[in-house]
Amino acid sequence: MGLGALRNVSLKQGREWATGWRSVLREGRDPIQERNKQKREAMRHLHYLKDIVMDAFESRKAELKGDGQNGKWFSPLRLYILPKLGCLPVSKITQTEIRNTLAPLWHTKAGTAEKALICLNPCLKHAAA
Repeated sequence: MGLGALRNVSLKQGREWATGWRSVLREGRDPIQERNKQKREAMRHLHYLKDIVMDAFESRKAELKGDGQNGKWFSPLRLYILPKLGCLPVSKITQTEIRNTLAPLWHTKAGTAEKALICLNPCLKHAAA
């Protein structure tokens, strides 16, 4: 069982991890399966942008005309943001990624790019709340 590359894990940290995994082994459990279970559990707690956008949309529906049925607020996100950034955890999305996602749109449809950015802002605030 590997603990990571030497440049990423200090000797002290590696020894501590090895001691912890040895104790798991002494308890009769497979350390690799335990580590995989921990990774799956950590992934379950990540908040992906697609989920946050849907939740924010549901929260804002009452404020939108026609309860958001016409999709004017959601469509720029659905068409331009979610295909590229939807599968990323919100914590991993940077300004650079947002800029790179909207860059082609700024040259052809600046108004749509601005609308997508305006709609993305409350979604990111919703994720932080």
